[in-house]
Amino acid sequence: MPTRIHCVHCDAPAKYLYYNNGLLKSQVRCKVCSQVSQVNPKFKRSEKAKFFCPHCGNALFFWKRRKEVTIHKCCNDNCSCRINALNKLNPLEKALQKLHGSHFKLCYQYREYHFTVNEITPSSPDKPLVDISKIHNSQNVLGLVLAFYVSFATSARKTAFILRSVFNINVSYQTVLNYAESSAYYCHKFNLKNKGPVGSRQAGDETYIKIAGKTNFTFFFISPQRHKITSYHVADSRETLPAIIAMNEAIRTAAPNQKFTLVSDGNPSYPAGIHFLNQLYKSAGFIKHQKVIGLQNLDAESALFRPFKQLVERLNRTYKYHVRPACGFNSFNGAVALTTLFVTHYNFLRPHMSLDYQVPIPMTELEIISTVQGKWAKIISMAS
Repeated sequence: MPTRIHCVHCDAPAKYLYYNNGLLKSQVRCKVCSQVSQVNPKFKRSEKAKFFCPHCGNALFFWKRRKEVTIHKCCNDNCSCRINALNKLNPLEKALQKLHGSHFKLCYQYREYHFTVNEITPSSPDKPLVDISKIHNSQNVLGLVLAFYVSFATSARKTAFILRSVFNINVSYQTVLNYAESSAYYCHKFNLKNKGPVGSRQAGDETYIKIAGKTNFTFFFISPQRHKITSYHVADSRETLPAIIAMNEAIRTAAPNQKFTLVSDGNPSYPAGIHFLNQLYKSAGFIKHQKVIGLQNLDAESALFRPFKQLVERLNRTYKYHVRPACGFNSFNGAVALTTLFVTHYNFLRPHMSLDYQVPIPMTELEIISTVQGKWAKIISMAS
């Protein structure tokens, strides 16, 4: 232990101190007062240092490494960031901080993410093996399949039964699934191309689905202005990368210099993802995060942004009604395909009472068509 190090709490000399975090040697505990303090070494901008604190200029040390991110931390006790954070604590928090210093994040931290920009791509249906324009049935039959299977939320077997019993159209339930997966490939491009401008405030959440008996998640972001879905992504986890993919797509069509406020629950993946996106676009405060905690308004932030959270929760219930999550999916591509078709239905075909029974994204080409199956056929022809 260097003799220059003293306990910052009781000023005990180095012989009464010992390292408290192993080989890192950045934290010491005092044998006299039992308090923990950060070591304040002679900071130098050495060639080995990779990151530096923007507040005090000292080199950051490696702190934690996780699957998606490596966290670097400033260990300067006199750093202005730490001092300002410490001054913001109330008396009770300051007393608790002396007993359990690790409960408070006072020092500056920098997150180095391990994924690249090329990985920030929303899930999309696989390219179909059969050209949708060369199927044996007419485009009107294809529209009927999508109308019953997606818009009216009937199962594939029931859709095939209705077509046989009511319209005398002989299709199997497997044909219904094949038509849906083939159409989803083109509808995904249609959804992204025609999303249009997005609002500065959006609400996001994830809901679970079952794929091959395992729990997966669908991420949604919705704009309150027109109630349109601005982003959707299916993933096998609720970690940071899926949240980043969903948020990045939600702001993709932003206007120049437009800033965003994204509302979510307490899932830590969202603030971590916003931190990454602000670094990616090199604009501090480009995206701000507001969180709504629990079912009751126990804080001012939750009370103010509760309507946004309720909006996306309502979307989740509508989504589950259409995709029937209790039944589950046999394949990941089947889940992505039906999710894509649901977004097409929700944004372009489903009228909303709050919008005077207009669709979230009106299109002149669809307004002149009176039937649901005709609108589906038109969307497929426009997208393919």
